[in-house]
Amino acid sequence: MDKESVRIPAHVGIIMDGNGRWAELKGKKRSFGHRAGTANVERIAEHAFNVGVKALSLFAFSSENWARPKEEVDALMKLLERYLKKFADKVNKNGIKLTVMGDTTVLSDHLKTIIAETEKATAGNAKGTLNIGINYGGRQEIVKAAKEIKDCGEEFSVENFSKHLYTFNLGEPDLIIRTGGELRLSNFMLFQSAYSELYFTDVLWPDFDEKEFDRAIESFSSRKRRYGAVR
Repeated sequence: MDKESVRIPAHVGIIMDGNGRWAELKGKKRSFGHRAGTANVERIAEHAFNVGVKALSLFAFSSENWARPKEEVDALMKLLERYLKKFADKVNKNGIKLTVMGDTTVLSDHLKTIIAETEKATAGNAKGTLNIGINYGGRQEIVKAAKEIKDCGEEFSVENFSKHLYTFNLGEPDLIIRTGGELRLSNFMLFQSAYSELYFTDVLWPDFDEKEFDRAIESFSSRKRRYGAVR
């Protein structure tokens, strides 16, 4: 991809779908796919920031994922703990801030401590932001924002509402990518995605490499964003 001729989105969101199916196609347990998917986060995040993306929001664990089998949920939580520990040092060295969006109150004390320590350690970094959704849901985020506005006695407006979203400091996503072949947002950044460009691919997340990411960026770059106006 020629970065000089391609328009790079400032904020990209990714619904990382297909880990379990990827593993099952290989005759492995779903946890094998989640491990492969976690490893792919590092590869894609590094590439995204290298090509000029400023914020990358990843849907790691949704508020609906608790309905999965306990064994799978427990494995995912352990993966998140190991991933955050491992990746914190690397993103810090590369000048990347790491943030978590979602209702973290229900997470284990150990995971909450890791999140707090990681966010604190990388808070001063300015090259880019890696934003990870853990126990995140777009509808729940909207309800949270509405409650906060009411409690603060603020006027209900789009501007005020936006200030109470997890992503306020990141801006709205220019591009949302979904891997794995499904054609829906699945409760991801519903308010913020009003004018996001959407890109769907059949490629399962563990196989979504740098070339696939570049294809999504090139697709984004070729589109005309009108925001309801005529140009």
